[in-house]
Amino acid sequence: MDLTVKAAPAATKSSVTSLMPKQTTDVDRLVGLRITALRKARGLSQTALGTAVGVTFQQVQKYEKGQNRVGAGRLREIARLLEVPVSAFFEDSNNPDSPQEDVFGFLNAQGAVELLRAYTQIEDDQMRRDVLALVRSAARLAHLRLNTPEVVAHS
Repeated sequence: MDLTVKAAPAATKSSVTSLMPKQTTDVDRLVGLRITALRKARGLSQTALGTAVGVTFQQVQKYEKGQNRVGAGRLREIARLLEVPVSAFFEDSNNPDSPQEDVFGFLNAQGAVELLRAYTQIEDDQMRRDVLALVRSAARLAHLRLNTPEVVAHS
């Protein structure tokens, strides 16, 4: 009976690279942006979200900036607290130009969440239509200003 012990093979390049720390990806940043938008839409602070899921507000900041990955269990808990399915944090790979992509982009614009929150508090349908017409007019004026060359007055 041969009881010789064979030495383990030397570490290969592929086994060494698997021990390197994982880098965050574009998906991690996308998840972070969506956490931010959904958290703000719910009116939660980073501290409140962190406390609810058992992490510090600094950790929530890192998730939102895409600096740290959110584990599956924690992402599920965040989704539950924000009352969305886990899939809300990921792009629709079947339709990259989906309206949902636009919504998250809009929610990240400065003041968008506050505007939406104020708009939803208006109960009168006609007043809502009037506010929408006002905002659309302001957007058209801003667009015209950006796309119209300034006329220089000659003396």
